[in-house]
Amino acid sequence: MHSPQHLPDANRLSVITAAILLVYALTPFVNLPGQQIDLQLPGFLFELQLNFNTMVSILVALLAAAGTDWLLQGHPTAAGAARLPNWLLPALTAWVIGVPLTTLEVSTEWWVVFALGGLLLILVLVAEYIVVDPNDIRHAPASIGLIAVSFALYLVLAISIRAAPFRLYAVLFALAPTVFLVSIRTLYLRSGGRWLLSWAVGITLVIGQIATGLYYLPISPLRFGLILLGLTYALTALASGIEEQRSPSVIWVEPVIMLIVIWSMAIFVRG
Repeated sequence: MHSPQHLPDANRLSVITAAILLVYALTPFVNLPGQQIDLQLPGFLFELQLNFNTMVSILVALLAAAGTDWLLQGHPTAAGAARLPNWLLPALTAWVIGVPLTTLEVSTEWWVVFALGGLLLILVLVAEYIVVDPNDIRHAPASIGLIAVSFALYLVLAISIRAAPFRLYAVLFALAPTVFLVSIRTLYLRSGGRWLLSWAVGITLVIGQIATGLYYLPISPLRFGLILLGLTYALTALASGIEEQRSPSVIWVEPVIMLIVIWSMAIFVRG
């Protein structure tokens, strides 16, 4: 039996990508004053920095989500289907690639990140289009690719926020939504389209507690990111195994192996 193999409309794909990259390309040439919001709480001063880069990041994430929905409207099997799961990773991708683009000076490195970010965004959009149809022969590799990209973006974000001089609440404010999005999207893909909300919330709370403890330790941003990456992946794989009702003798294999591999990298890596 022939398996359908649909590809997104090239015009819509190019418009979405061009619009997002155009926003980032113009950002270095716009300089608007920021605003700081101070909220004095009992024994604690909450400071929130609102600047142009923050607003751009939010705008681009919303633009990516809306663009993904528009792109998927052209899928032959998407009529009446819920497209919310497909918004998550493109929005996260657009947001994360903006982290280095809004902090680096315009240079060769900036243009390399710009080009690679655009390519990554295109690949994510194409993969999201493919996974809409479970009968597509490319569904499995596209799902694996999306999961890999989501954890790679999570690692980049964790390293970036650790390297920046953020206070703890700012780190958690950026990290917690990312953990939630990555875990719930991964569980959705691995469970065949089920919303495992309680698992995603539980994983986010655990990672938030671990990140709080690591924040006060003198470890490098790379080690910080790898430690959180290994634990997040292990917990997500364990939750997926439990939901799939795997045998108790094998349910621990993937989480433990990946945790050992990633944490070994965190121990022996330099930087």
